[in-house]
Amino acid sequence: MRGQDFTVNIIGLGQKEHHFEYEFSDEFFGHYGTSLLSGGHFIVDVALDKGDTMIKGSFHIKGTALLMCDRSLEPFDHLMDINQTILFKYGLEDKELTNEIVQITRDRSKLDIGQYLYELICVNVPMKRLHPKFQHDDMEESEIQLVYSSPTPETENTEDDIDPRWEKLKKLKS
Repeated sequence: MRGQDFTVNIIGLGQKEHHFEYEFSDEFFGHYGTSLLSGGHFIVDVALDKGDTMIKGSFHIKGTALLMCDRSLEPFDHLMDINQTILFKYGLEDKELTNEIVQITRDRSKLDIGQYLYELICVNVPMKRLHPKFQHDDMEESEIQLVYSSPTPETENTEDDIDPRWEKLKKLKS
């Protein structure tokens, strides 16, 4: 981060599109959170288009995230290219309406862009984190057949093949 400030003074912005560029690495994740990611290197272009009723934030995040493999626990770099839009609508209170719409008050002077960058990166981390060397192995997993499956008409037990334990239960039933 090198002392980089991710807060934008939105009161001072004119009603037009403004561009901000950021570049950050591991120190950024130490500041915003390391629960999901411990590091990475990203270059970001943020366009804030300020209007009368809202600010449209277009985020383009490109870089690599340092992830831990779920299978081998080896660290690896995962390439990411994220394009996301967040609308900051003016309203009576600060609250998140949806993942893409955030309500802010008109007297709010600053936006912490860093927090939104961190959240966008975290949301785009794959649920299954596999080292690239396991990508071919992952395809084979889908070909694994189930050990137990429900009987098909060809394999269904006939009356003669009934387990003796079930036979005794059937006698109790009648």
